[in-house]
Order: sequence, then structure tokens, then C-alpha cells
Amino acid sequence: MSDENGEDAERAALNARLEKLNAALRKVDEEQAAEAAPRTEERKGFTSAMRVGLNAFSEFVGAVLVSAVIGWQADKWLGTAPWLLVVMLGLGVAAGFWNVYRVAKPKAPGEE
Repeated sequence: MSDENGEDAERAALNARLEKLNAALRKVDEEQAAEAAPRTEERKGFTSAMRVGLNAFSEFVGAVLVSAVIGWQADKWLGTAPWLLVVMLGLGVAAGFWNVYRVAKPKAPGEE
């Protein structure tokens, strides 16, 4: 019976220590969350800018590559190398710039 009392006392001491450690961890988590809030707002702006930039870049590269492949393949089929490739590359660059403009232009309120 004395072993059970000793184990209960030891278990109670360990539970008390665990509660103390949990409280300390909660306090540290709350402090870190309070410090991270301003950085989160800064990151939102940076993330939004990166998203728009990468979207514009992919629109431009996609337009140029697709038009180049179409021009190259048309030249191959029609035997007009390199003229259709050059024409399609020009059209692809123009379409790429148009896409970049379309992606980057400011949106009117209510426009999505």
C-alpha cells in the first residue's frame, strides 16, 4: 500500500510539472504569435506581388513558346522555313506583352 501512495505522489508531482510546462509553452506561443502578426501582414503584400509577377512572366513565356512551336511546325509542314516561325514569334511576343499588360493593369473596384 505504501508503494501505491508513493506512486500516486510521484504521478501527482509529474502531472503538476507537466501542467507548469504546458502553461509556459502556451505563454511562449502567445508571445511568438503576437510578434509574428506584423510580419504576416508584410508577407501578404510580398506574396501578392510575387504572385502577380510570376503570373505575368508565365503568361509572356507561354505566349512566346506556343507561337514559336506553331510557327516552327507550320514551317516544317509547308516548307517555308524560317518565315512562319519569325512571323509567329513576333505575334507571340505581341500577345505576351498584351497578356502582361492585362495581368498587371489595376483592377477597377468590383472587377475580378
